Amino acid sequence: MNGVRAPFERFTRQNTAGGTPAVSSDTEFPVSRATSFASQFAAVYLNFESIRSQERAARLAPYLPEGAEPQFGWDGLGRMAAGAVQPYGTEIIDRDNAVVTLAFQSGDRRQLLSVPVFHDGQTDRFVVSGRPGILPAPTPANLPPAPAGESDEAAEAELRTPLANFFKAYALSDTASLQQYAAAGVTLEGFGGAFTFIQLKSLSVPLVGGATREVTATVVWGVPSGATPSAGPTPADPGDASGKLEQAYLLTVVEQGGKWFVKNIRGAQRSVG
Repeated sequence: MNGVRAPFERFTRQNTAGGTPAVSSDTEFPVSRATSFASQFAAVYLNFESIRSQERAARLAPYLPEGAEPQFGWDGLGRMAAGAVQPYGTEIIDRDNAVVTLAFQSGDRRQLLSVPVFHDGQTDRFVVSGRPGILPAPTPANLPPAPAGESDEAAEAELRTPLANFFKAYALSDTASLQQYAAAGVTLEGFGGAFTFIQLKSLSVPLVGGATREVTATVVWGVPSGATPSAGPTPADPGDASGKLEQAYLLTVVEQGGKWFVKNIRGAQRSVG
């Protein structure tokens, strides 16, 4: 009885209410591995210059079908450089074929590359099955105006000095100094000297009372150059000079014993426009 019943139950589980067989995991197109394969291909395909054409051909070979031209459509002239290749989307054609789209950066342009990929289910191997296509990436979205909210100016004035002192300690990551600004039971870790504190540029406290507040802070950090100090007034290379970098943070602060302490620090939400 069990021997007859088991295959019958398997059969009924494989069918939906409409009678369409369910697709098992071994018949689905392997999107994640195909994306990895296409990403590695794109990193080679999108970079070329004539003096290294043979090297490019050798690096392309593991991705191309037998008999494909070594440069896969490039005539050996000119040059192109691209990087920051990232998955963008996948269009599954059938159980063996898909078009993987990748985003990449070339110069000051963000673009897309579509790569047709074939997966051999018997050998579990991939191959680029056709000419790739470069497409323009979508332009940035239009950011609507931020809703105007009322600020608690009194709280901003009260918090400015303790938070400036907190960010000074946060840059140095001196445990004892940093913990004096942390709320009870909270342990904070800072930069350990990777940046220097320059300025608490702005502070925004919504007009919502209470002992716990959400505060948005814009901080100016000093970026070390890493270069050997120069005897001259200014380095010849601007990259050797110390720079500045503005960052936005969202802090949860709590009032304890008449003083404000930091309970949490994370990247800010919307802080532009």
